[in-house]
Amino acid sequence: MTTQDERLGEVTEVADGVQVQFRRSWPDPVADVWSALTDPDRTARWFGTYDGERRVGGSGTLTMTHEEGASREPMRIVECDPPRRLVVRWESEQAWRIELDLAEEQGRTVLVFTQVFPPGTDAGDYVLGWHWYLDKFGAEVSGAPGPGDWDTFLAATGPAYGRPAG
Repeated sequence: MTTQDERLGEVTEVADGVQVQFRRSWPDPVADVWSALTDPDRTARWFGTYDGERRVGGSGTLTMTHEEGASREPMRIVECDPPRRLVVRWESEQAWRIELDLAEEQGRTVLVFTQVFPPGTDAGDYVLGWHWYLDKFGAEVSGAPGPGDWDTFLAATGPAYGRPAG
């Protein structure tokens, strides 16, 4: 069983900025976890939709449907090595790069989520947001209940990141 502390993201200073990293695992096969990351029907349930080319170098629009106002962002697929690695880059002024790596360890599929922000970034709100999305992702993989709405999640999880509960 995963405890709350094991689900927390780590924020560390690295040479090129501030790194946010999460490590999550499930007893499900790598192929199923990969499907939850990339299958359009499944990603819509936990994150959003992607309309565009589904290949390395392909670009399109990501609509984060679980955000207030359903933000639309241009996105590019930087790397894709099914079912092990997916790297995407937001092509907006934020220019975010997200790395998603899957591996099997001791009969479990492990996801390592990594994002590096520019030096000096206060990553507190970002780490909370990704934690919420990864809890939603975990619910999609396992069929367990999700984290609930944002306010409920923030009240329960915000203090672990030094943020007020609401």
